[in-house]
Amino acid sequence: MTLDKKSGVTGKTAPGKTTVSIGGMTCAACVRRVEMALREVPGVTDVAVNLATGRAAVTHAEAWGGEEGLRRVIEDTGYAYLGAVDWTARAILDDPVERLRTREIRDLTIKFVVGAVLSVIIFMGTMQEWFPFLAAIALQPMRYALFILTTPIVFWAGSRFYTGAWKAFKQRTSDMNTLVAVGVFSAYGYSAAVSFFPSFFAGTHGHAPHVYYDSAAVIITFILLGRLLEARAKGHTSRAIKRLIGLKPKTALLLRNGGQVAVAIEEVIPGDLILVRPGEAVATDGVVESGSSVVDESMLTGESVPVAKEKDSEVFGATINVSGSLTVRATRVGADTALARIIRMVEEAQGSKAPIQRIADRVAAVFVPTVIGIAFLTLAIWYAVVPGHDFPRALLNFVSVLIIACPCAMGLATPTAVMVGTGLGAEKGILIKGGEILEKTCRLTTIVFDKTGTLTRGEPEVTDVLSVNDSDRAQVLQTAASIERVSEHPLARAIVKKSEMEGMAALPVERFEAVAGSGARAFVNGGECLVGNARMLMASGIAMNGLQEAVERLTDEGKTVVLLARNGVLQGCLALRDEAKNTASKTVADLRSMGLKVLMITGDNRRTAEAIAHAIGIEVVLAEVLPGDKAAAIRGLQAGGQVVAMVGDGINDAPALAAADVGMALGTGTDVAIETGDITLIRDDLQGVPAAIRLSCKTVRAIRQNLFWAFIYNTVGIPIAAGILYPVWGVLLNPVYAAAAMALSSVSVVGNSLRLRLQRVNSK
Repeated sequence: MTLDKKSGVTGKTAPGKTTVSIGGMTCAACVRRVEMALREVPGVTDVAVNLATGRAAVTHAEAWGGEEGLRRVIEDTGYAYLGAVDWTARAILDDPVERLRTREIRDLTIKFVVGAVLSVIIFMGTMQEWFPFLAAIALQPMRYALFILTTPIVFWAGSRFYTGAWKAFKQRTSDMNTLVAVGVFSAYGYSAAVSFFPSFFAGTHGHAPHVYYDSAAVIITFILLGRLLEARAKGHTSRAIKRLIGLKPKTALLLRNGGQVAVAIEEVIPGDLILVRPGEAVATDGVVESGSSVVDESMLTGESVPVAKEKDSEVFGATINVSGSLTVRATRVGADTALARIIRMVEEAQGSKAPIQRIADRVAAVFVPTVIGIAFLTLAIWYAVVPGHDFPRALLNFVSVLIIACPCAMGLATPTAVMVGTGLGAEKGILIKGGEILEKTCRLTTIVFDKTGTLTRGEPEVTDVLSVNDSDRAQVLQTAASIERVSEHPLARAIVKKSEMEGMAALPVERFEAVAGSGARAFVNGGECLVGNARMLMASGIAMNGLQEAVERLTDEGKTVVLLARNGVLQGCLALRDEAKNTASKTVADLRSMGLKVLMITGDNRRTAEAIAHAIGIEVVLAEVLPGDKAAAIRGLQAGGQVVAMVGDGINDAPALAAADVGMALGTGTDVAIETGDITLIRDDLQGVPAAIRLSCKTVRAIRQNLFWAFIYNTVGIPIAAGILYPVWGVLLNPVYAAAAMALSSVSVVGNSLRLRLQRVNSK
């Protein structure tokens, strides 16, 4: 790649999109800084930075600055350039962002543990009068000891905050890192000055001044804990992609020159003939050339009933061949397969999610410069304008302003509420991945449910057994179950299970023959029996024998009907359906009572889907929707102004879960759905959906209350610390009281967050 030194533009790079990995981003302010820097690269037309994945998607023209230009501006901005993203399986499994995150979690864990232990000791030393066993230690040696104990927390454990503050300063802005740095250095710097120059400060008060080492230590320790929890939550996005890749078959059995050759899946090309034996995964997308079988496509479609395959039927890579061998001609390989497209859709949907701008970061952009300005103005006025006051008094007022404006309460406002809210959710079987998800969930307007395995149990059950002669009902079930015992079809297993529940013994079966896509044929007690669908019986010339109306009624109810004939005469039928979960109706009713719109989306046929939806109270049904179209349907709702949550459990739901504003995955579902979802319901209980929404709204309300109280303390306290009451009442705020006010604001914030634990999330 050739770079023009004057313009910084390469002339031989094709237009398109380049995705790069970036290390060191910690907040939404970092995202803004990186986006602004990348937009300065010549030829770049658009930039989307994803904080959760640590990646930037850069859209560029044909002539642009290239990857070298991206690397240069990223590093100049103060972040780590980790290279362009290569979405091959090998590259993803060795993801540099994942390696960096692992190191970060280890580093944060060590620093938090050390900070927590030292903070307890520092607090005891600072509040020496509260602990009688420390009374024997003189004040000055104790302060030297506190200085020694606090210094490693400030400069080692808290180093990342100063680095972040410096990055913000270079960009002429401020963020949470700036707030932390100002607060820590206010408390630490003043305390160190008091420790080493006590006479200078004592001269103003006539007594020993207070120190604030505990404030500096606790601020850093608490915020390190928040960063640690945040770093752990960020790891889920890349894991979802890895699990999808893990479904891809590693090898394929090709038919070449009259023999069978096992090759790596990467060597398969369109047109190759592939042998797929029973129990094996289909190697790639293709068309059946010969053979018949049923294929389990649940990983792709979410439907539990396998699909019959015969000549010219389409099959998809990674689906499971249940019975019978198939010869498949490959049509799509590599990045063109259905599974690969799902992987790509998940990544694109995740990358399109803009991180929510954190309230504290937005406020910090104005709050920090304002506070620092007020502090210096206070110092100048008290030193140069107010008569009879010297520099130490002015300095104390300066410090009072900074200490009372210490961002402890503001820094704790969000993480404490998030920690309590997510902890309470975990106890209730609701795993919420971060504060942003809580805020999004509170703004939801529409809930979209997958059908199979989410609203329903995920496996068919026998609901009706009818016979031409009512007295022969038991015989119909026993005969059908005896034949189906030989089959592995999910419908067959459901029929066998029903007979076992009724204590029926199996009858002897001879000359069993499976009829692909239709049913089975066998001899039972000397009579030839057929078990299968209406098409199979019609092909055999068997009349409905008075059951036509009953079969139509059962079909209208969304049930699958299996017919039984003996010696050419219809004996009866069995109806099966994937029944709704016990909590489905109540969940839908609860959500609608909360003012939310509820929809169902499924790949199943419309008749079956509408029957289930009607039974549980859902009016809007999106049926016969393919996996790729599920994500498109979600985006269509979003385009209409809806804030959408998707509730699902299957791999086919992964793109929709990622595309939704909030993805809710059932813990009983696939690992990929769980990793892709923003909220995981550990228990197989749909009541977790309204409970998660209630919990989110209560947590967000607590965050807003916390920020209100933090701002109230600052709004009232800063002017008092600056001396606004002195001309009228002669009141000045001693730094000790400033620290007490700061502590009170922190206590109110933590107490308000803990109040969440007293609230019930399972009630309205």
